[in-house]
Amino acid sequence: MRQKAIYPGTFDPVTYGHIDLIKRAQEIFSEITVAVAYNPYKEPLFSVRERIQMLKQATDGIDGVIVDSFHGLVIDYAHRKKARVLVRGLRMISDFEYEFQMALTNRKLAGDVETIFLMPHESYSYISSKLLKEAALLGADLSSFVPDFVEKEIKRKLRHGK
Repeated sequence: MRQKAIYPGTFDPVTYGHIDLIKRAQEIFSEITVAVAYNPYKEPLFSVRERIQMLKQATDGIDGVIVDSFHGLVIDYAHRKKARVLVRGLRMISDFEYEFQMALTNRKLAGDVETIFLMPHESYSYISSKLLKEAALLGADLSSFVPDFVEKEIKRKLRHGK
């Protein structure tokens, strides 16, 4: 029997790399909840509501995907959702140290919740939401990194401010 999993993140904004990981996780788990984090330490371009809406549009048609949000510790959210697995993406080796540290901390706090790491397709391995926002500020074409509707939202936000 396949299990439920949670793919937590900021998703500011959702990229093709995120979508690729969601599809990979969906092949393994019966249900994947893409959980948008309220993170008081980051200054996202998009509100949680906007990120949820973009994720719902980006995952429309992918079976078994739920989009939600959470406050606080992801392990507490996992317990509330009765999920035993967290999915995290590793793009480059530079992600590993942070992700490993976070996974071990989560394991110490909640030994019943496991973290698995998935790698995106190599064509998405260098994409980061932060770099895309910087490129957009300089007028870059983002169509090979994000869906068209996301690119339009990024450019609209940057033009009109938060």
